[in-house]
Amino acid sequence: MTDEEEQSLKARLAELRQEHGDLDAAIAAIAGSPRCDQLQLTRLKKRKLQLKDQITRIEDSFLPDITA
Repeated sequence: MTDEEEQSLKARLAELRQEHGDLDAAIAAIAGSPRCDQLQLTRLKKRKLQLKDQITRIEDSFLPDITA
């Protein structure tokens, strides 16, 4: 992986982490409201899980391959 690719992935990782945090706050706000929209809440949670998977994949790409 080149330095440029690594910097690009780090920038993307920061964006994904920010969006993940924003979704966390949105989910908490919706869940705390008296008239909670369950469909919207479910969609936000699903998106949050997708972001977490993307974050994990990018983080894993920074780890060196270890062969036994």
